[in-house]
Amino acid sequence: MSPSALTPVFVGLRTGLHVLLFGLLALVAARALLTPEPNTAVVLGAVALFGATYALGIVAGSRAGAGPGTRVVPVARFEPGARVERRRLLWLTALTLEWMLLLWLSREAAYLVFPLFFVVLHLLGRRAGMLAVAAMTAVAVIGLGVHEGWSVAGVIGPCIGAGVAVLIGLGYAALAKEAREREALMRELLETQAHLVATEREAGTLAERARLAREIHDTVAQGLASIQMLLHAAERADPEGPGVGHVRLARDTASADLAETRRFIRELSPPDLDGADLEQALRRLAEATTAAHGLRVDVRASAHPLPMPVQTALLRIAQGALANVTQHAGARRATITLDETDAGLVFTIADDGQGFDADAASRSARPSPDSFGLVATRDRVQQLGGTLAVASTAGRGTTLTVTLPREVAA
Repeated sequence: MSPSALTPVFVGLRTGLHVLLFGLLALVAARALLTPEPNTAVVLGAVALFGATYALGIVAGSRAGAGPGTRVVPVARFEPGARVERRRLLWLTALTLEWMLLLWLSREAAYLVFPLFFVVLHLLGRRAGMLAVAAMTAVAVIGLGVHEGWSVAGVIGPCIGAGVAVLIGLGYAALAKEAREREALMRELLETQAHLVATEREAGTLAERARLAREIHDTVAQGLASIQMLLHAAERADPEGPGVGHVRLARDTASADLAETRRFIRELSPPDLDGADLEQALRRLAEATTAAHGLRVDVRASAHPLPMPVQTALLRIAQGALANVTQHAGARRATITLDETDAGLVFTIADDGQGFDADAASRSARPSPDSFGLVATRDRVQQLGGTLAVASTAGRGTTLTVTLPREVAA
């Protein structure tokens, strides 16, 4: 957690509290030394014990520190309203008993109740802290009455100190609440900034892919198409010539390369999603695949609207999978399913083709060139924090399943 802007205020308040308590403790010790009595040694011993106990709590609290996600209160930090460990309560109990012993021995110890008010308020929280303040006020009034006799000043003084301590404690709690709200707002702003950066990066990536697709379409694809047309013309001009076999081979090679280039262009620039959701884009892809290759593709989608990066990734996965089905599977039918389950978002592409040995392909140290589409799909799924499962058996078709966490699809 980043430091709050109010951290110096809290540090100053805690430091002032420690200085006040030890200053009053020194006053008790000085009064005992300046006016020696039979119990002076006992008073000094009680002062030393009280000071050591308080210092031990400060050191223990500063070393313990609150770990991530904990709400345990270090003694030296006094986070209002938090849960108190048993050892903190033991420390506070010991400190209170030692103060009562000092109050019984010396009337000046009554002044120590003021800094102790802040300790119990911030360590026990508002409700339990106020009850403890009321009880300690009564003890201080009784102690002063025993030492000096009963008087209005002896009653009003501790009561005023308790009231001031409660008001300051409430103000401290309000400051602490404001600090937590500021930190939460800062975290939210940082997360929003990171999300915007990621979105802009994704937009830049998509723009660069679109540019590359246009460049390839206008240069390589057009060149291959021109070569194919010229080879057709050469074949028609001399169909019985000695080199017609080479011409046909060159034409077939150019045709295959042109088809591969167009598939690469489709990979770089998926169908337009503007104004349409993923289901509509998948149906357009299914219709185009059926018209071009005769493969029947059914689409079943029941998920809520998804973020654009997720839609784009799933659409590209569907493009690559259907390209593999039409080129290698020999399938007659394929099904694309998009659904939401308890596990998250599930995207499935299944076909009834010839299949392959998925276990052997996963064990292969060097994947074949035809498996590049599967590798690219796995990379896209990993970038989204999801998992990819491929189930296939020779002669029984293939099922590709992508599972994305709920927070990715939200």
